[in-house]
Amino acid sequence: MLSLDHITIIAPSLAEGVDHVRACLDIDVPFGTKHPDMGTHNHRLRLGETVYLEIIAVDPDAPRPSGPRWFTLDDTAAVRRHWQNGERLRAWVASTDDIDAVLAAHGDLLGGKMRIGGQLQFSVLADGRLPRGGVAPCVIDRAGQSPPSAKMPDLGARLRDIVIEHPSPAEVTALYGELGIASAPRVQEGPRFRYVATIETARGPRTLY
Repeated sequence: MLSLDHITIIAPSLAEGVDHVRACLDIDVPFGTKHPDMGTHNHRLRLGETVYLEIIAVDPDAPRPSGPRWFTLDDTAAVRRHWQNGERLRAWVASTDDIDAVLAAHGDLLGGKMRIGGQLQFSVLADGRLPRGGVAPCVIDRAGQSPPSAKMPDLGARLRDIVIEHPSPAEVTALYGELGIASAPRVQEGPRFRYVATIETARGPRTLY
């Protein structure tokens, strides 16, 4: 079974990502961590007991990794194009306690397993692309470790709803069913593929895209 772990804004730079979330939520998202294996870094915002928001970008001070970066971050032109098109919340990550079983069944879609920073394991396609362009989740196995959201400062933000708009919602719903996803994004028809999240804040509900 897969369940929602976190939602991800893919930014041309961390500063742009943090500015965007501040404009949407009126919250300054704290720095999170660096990923030496991927040459990336992030800011993270707690959205509940087990769920959080990640803002991720290439770390300009990190050496280039030996393989492709995750979240399509090597394709800087595409990252910028999506950003300018208002497609900023572009991915989500699902958690499992048996990534080997998940990838044995769905490796063609989700990619292979990489070990990131010790015990954590993450699914990455060979070229670093988002699975199904971001419609399907990346998968994480924390090897029994607690989700990091519990250790993040609580700034009063809570995820109330996440919607995936898609021209063929039935296909997305069927895909999520095949993957066995619990608490998947709500799917509805829209003219183009995009994610929209409703975040409850101290100043009321806000929209993040």
